[in-house]
Amino acid sequence: MKKITLYPGKLKHSNWLFVFFAVGFSFLFTSCGIYSFRDASIDYTKYKTIKIGFIDNKARYVNPQLSTKLTDKLQQKIASSTRLSRTNNDDAHLQLSGSITDYSVSTSAITTTQAAANRLTVSVELAVRNNVENKTDNFTVTRNYDYSANLSLQQAEASLMDEIIRTLTDEIFNHLFSNW
Repeated sequence: MKKITLYPGKLKHSNWLFVFFAVGFSFLFTSCGIYSFRDASIDYTKYKTIKIGFIDNKARYVNPQLSTKLTDKLQQKIASSTRLSRTNNDDAHLQLSGSITDYSVSTSAITTTQAAANRLTVSVELAVRNNVENKTDNFTVTRNYDYSANLSLQQAEASLMDEIIRTLTDEIFNHLFSNW
């Protein structure tokens, strides 16, 4: 049996290249956080407090869990990703209010005789009042979630709820604080 010994100075060029890229990619994904949303651009010398209002559900079809879960997740995201203090006072530096305005299902794919996929569309209209600069920013976040037409809406909601809450929260947060 032949014994193989590698010496640090005797690695082939392609092996060093592989090691370089492996270390580089691992550093990139762990330290930079490509999908990290923690890079909020907030001037903490001007903004210290935020009031986050309950996000009402004003859509035709009301998912009874959506408002509460979305409001809670947004509060958690802002608390964990910024240094803003939450308050219920109307003199907060930033005031966020909003409502779910669309929660509807449509057919997104059709086979020769029937629907193959459905699409759940969720829209949230938001207003952020900046009391420091005395201005208001109104914006809408809309996301589509496709699911198999073999599932009922209730089955699809059960499997999609975490994704719906996560993606809406991230998009709202990015609009508010990350200048995306």
